[in-house]
Amino acid sequence: MTVSNGSDSPERKEDMPDWEMRFRAPRVSLPDWAEDAPDRSLFVSNATGTYELYAWDRSTGEQRQVTDRPNGTTDGVLSPDGAWIWWFDDKDGDEFGVWRRQPFGGGADETAVPGLEPSYPSGLALGRDGRTAVVGRSTDEDGTTIHLARADGDPVEIYRHRESAGVGDLSHDGSLIAVEHTEHGDAMHSALRVVRPDGTAVAELDDTKGGTVELGLEVLGFAPVDGDTRLLIGHQRRGRWEPLVWDVASGIESDLALDLPGDVSAEWYPDGSALLIVHSFEARSELFRYDLVSRALEQLPTPAGSVSGATARPDGTVEFLWSSAAEPSTVRSTTGGVVLDPPGMRSPRSVPVEDVWVDGPGGRIHALIQKPAGVSGPLPTVFDIHGGPTWHDSDSFAAGPAAWVDHGYAVVRVNYRGSTGYGRAWTDALKHRIGLIELEDIAAVREWAVASGLADPERLILTGGSWGGYLTLLGLGTQPEAWTMGLAAVPVADYVTAYHDEMEALKAMDRTLLGGTPEEVPERFEASSPITYVDQVKAPVYISAGVNDPRCPIRQIDNYVKRLETRGAVHEVYRYDAGHGSLVVDERIKQVRLELDFARRHLGG
Repeated sequence: MTVSNGSDSPERKEDMPDWEMRFRAPRVSLPDWAEDAPDRSLFVSNATGTYELYAWDRSTGEQRQVTDRPNGTTDGVLSPDGAWIWWFDDKDGDEFGVWRRQPFGGGADETAVPGLEPSYPSGLALGRDGRTAVVGRSTDEDGTTIHLARADGDPVEIYRHRESAGVGDLSHDGSLIAVEHTEHGDAMHSALRVVRPDGTAVAELDDTKGGTVELGLEVLGFAPVDGDTRLLIGHQRRGRWEPLVWDVASGIESDLALDLPGDVSAEWYPDGSALLIVHSFEARSELFRYDLVSRALEQLPTPAGSVSGATARPDGTVEFLWSSAAEPSTVRSTTGGVVLDPPGMRSPRSVPVEDVWVDGPGGRIHALIQKPAGVSGPLPTVFDIHGGPTWHDSDSFAAGPAAWVDHGYAVVRVNYRGSTGYGRAWTDALKHRIGLIELEDIAAVREWAVASGLADPERLILTGGSWGGYLTLLGLGTQPEAWTMGLAAVPVADYVTAYHDEMEALKAMDRTLLGGTPEEVPERFEASSPITYVDQVKAPVYISAGVNDPRCPIRQIDNYVKRLETRGAVHEVYRYDAGHGSLVVDERIKQVRLELDFARRHLGG
C-alpha cells in the first residue's frame, strides 16, 4: 500500500462527523532518513486505518508499506546505509519482543539479532558498516543488558545492571558507544558513560553526584564525522534542559549558554558544523540554527504552534512536523513547502487554544483552554489530564479534545507540577506525594474555571490516559465533591499491584517517585493509590484498559473495579485486546464514542 496515490485512503462519508474525520484522516510522522543514503526515508502513517511503518524512496517517489500487523507498528529505524529497516516485533502491544529487519526495497522479514531472547527494548544504535548493532534490552530477571551484535558472530554482552539504562548512540566510526544509566538509583536523572565496543569505559559524566539538587543528563548524539569524539548532550545545570558539546576524548565541555528562556534540545547538522536547536517555552516551540564556529544563533521560519520533531537535511534545509490546536499536523520544510502530504480526506480544523495562568500552591500553573466558538459559559467542561507524568500539553493538534469541543464542551488541559517545559524545579517537584501534588494544581485551575464563568460546576468531567487516567481515579476518590464524572483510560488504579506487575523500567521510576518499594514505604504507596479512596467515589466512572498493557497492567485495574462492584457504584469498564493504547483507528474511534455516550447518559443537561 502506498500513501502517495490515495487509492486506499479513507474517503469521507456524507454523514461522518468532523470529530471522526480527525481520527480517520491520513497523517504521517516526520520522516527519518538514512545518514549515508539520504534519499531513503522511513515514516509512520495511519493510511490503512492502522499505524504502520512506510519506506519512501525520495529519488523515485515510491512509497510502500513495510509492516502489517493487527495492532500496528511504530518502532522502526533505518540503517545508516539505507539498506535495512529494523522494526520491533511485540505481541499485541505488550512491548515485549525482538527486533526484526527487512530490506529497504522489500522482501521477507528476518530476526535482526539471532541469539537475543525477547525483552523490552532499551535503545538501539546501528553502525554505518551495515554489520554492527548495539542493542539494549530490559527484563524483570536481568535488569538492563546491552549487547554488541556483528553479522559474523553471536551478540556479546557489554553492559549489565539491575537499574534502568539504555543505548544513547554509536559514534560515526563505530569506536564509541554512549550509554545513559541510573546505577545511582534515580530513574528521573540519568548519568552518562561512554564505552568501547568491548565494554571498557572511556569517559564518565554524572551530574547526580556532589550536590544537593538532583540533575540529569541525556544523550543527543555523536558528531556525524569519522574520528570525531564530540558528543552532544543535554544537561540541567541552570534549571532547565540545555545542550552542550562534550569531547569524550579530551574531557572538554563546551557550554552553549543560549539566551533562550525555555527548555532547549538540539541535534547535529549533517556536516557537524552547526546544531539544529528546538526551543520549547510555555507550550509552544520554535527552531534555530546555531553555528559552532561563529556562535551565531539564527531563528528558522516556523508558524506559531508546536514543532514535535525536526531534522536537518544534507542540503542545509530543515524538515519539521508542525501543528497547532487549530491546525492539523503537516511535515514542512524551512523552504516553505510541504514535504509529505498524505492524500485522501482532510482533517477538519478545530478551535485555537487560549492560555490561562492560575496561582497554585507550588507556583503559577499554565492551563490551555478550548471551547466552542461563539458560545458563552458556564459550559460542561472536560479536564483532560496529560500522561507522563514527565510530559506536557502544548499548542498542538489533538483529535480527542477537539471531539469534546465539537459536542459543546469546554476543554481544560493543565500542565501541573511534574510537567516538562517549565524548568527543572517544576518537573522535579513531583516526589513522594505523587498524584496528590498534581491534583492540588488541577483543583486550583478548576476553581478558576468555575469562578471565571467558563465551567458549569454541576457538569465537570475529569479524564485522562495513563498517568492522566491515574490522576482521574485518584481525583474522584480524594476530591469526590469536585467532579461530576470520571473517564479513565489505561490508568494506575491499585498502585501496589501495579508496581509488582509492571515492566522493570517503570518499577525503577516508581521507586524514584515514591522513595522506595511498596514494602519499604507502604504509607506513601497507600496515600497515592486510587484504590485507597475507592469507597469515597461518588461520580459515575468509566474505565478503558488494554489487556496486554505492561505499563498499567490489567490485574490492578480489575482489583479496583471489583471494589466498585462491591459498593454498587455506577461504573462501566471496556477492555480491548491491545497494550497501553491502540494504534488501530477504528478502535480509537470506538473508545471515544463510548466515552461521549457515557457522558451523554450520565452528565445530564
